[in-house]
Formats: sequence, C-alpha cells, structure tokens
Amino acid sequence: MEAISEARRHIDNAKGFLSNNARKEDGLYQDKKYVKIAGHTAYTGILLALDELLGEKKKKTRKSVEWYQKELSGLDKKITSDFATAYQILHLDMGYEGTRSAQIAKLGIDNAEKIINWVENRLTPHSK
Repeated sequence: MEAISEARRHIDNAKGFLSNNARKEDGLYQDKKYVKIAGHTAYTGILLALDELLGEKKKKTRKSVEWYQKELSGLDKKITSDFATAYQILHLDMGYEGTRSAQIAKLGIDNAEKIINWVENRLTPHSK
C-alpha cells in the first residue's frame, strides 16, 4: 500500500511545515506562506489515498471535488462529510486563504488522517 504510505508522508510534511516554519504564537500561525503549503500538501495526501481506493476516472483529466464527493457518497456518508470538511479547511481555507488559526489547521489535518485511515481500512483484507 504505497499510496497510503505516500499519503501519510504528505500529512507528516504538512505538520512539519506548520510546526517548523509557520511560527505559531497565541494559537495563530504567523507565516501564511507555510500554512498555504501545508494545506495543499495535506489535501494532496488525501487525494493520493482516495485515488488508490476509487481508481482512475475514465478520462485522463483532473478529477473535481464533486467527482470525489459523488464517489464517496455511494460508499460512506460520514466520510463524505469528512472529505467536504477537509476540502474546505485544507484546500480552501489553508491552501488559498492561508488561515492563521492553529485550531482550524488541526481540524483539517485530523480529518485528513481520518480519511487516510478509512481508505487504508477499506483496502486491507479482513479475515472473519
């Protein structure tokens, strides 16, 4: 499960950008540049894991967030909600806006880890 390992590496890198470079003071990150990098990195980690589970789209085009939501909604409504939250926080709030809130960033990273763990569980054969 190389994709899961790679997804986790992305999450670890995102955490590193936040803890080593974004300079947290009083619950706020001081350097938006590294918040943005961390958000994009963590979101990419989620997509790596989901692509392993969901497979490739028929066309060789970039998949939209709507495509992921549609595919996930047929599998698990809770994880679909977690994905929507992770997309909002990691991709939009952190990745584009560079939100400074450490609490929001933690929620996004936690959701990313939850999604990756869920994917790993779905990919791992379980004996009865």
